[in-house]
Amino acid sequence: MSVQRDPSIGNWRKSSYSQGGEGCVEVPAQKITGLIPVRDSKDTGRKPIVFTDVSWGGFVAAVAAPEGPLAP
Repeated sequence: MSVQRDPSIGNWRKSSYSQGGEGCVEVPAQKITGLIPVRDSKDTGRKPIVFTDVSWGGFVAAVAAPEGPLAP
């Protein structure tokens, strides 16, 4: 599946995980069963990274972990 050009995706929205500022990512406004495509909001022409539901959960947990890259 070519997520970037798939017309069924429709509109993209800023992810609720984005912290604002320069580090914003977008996800499809409508969910795709089993897949989470993610793209850079500043470079929407690039091919998105596509996560499975399970891998997205692991990615978010790792980033949000106290010792993760967003740790104070």
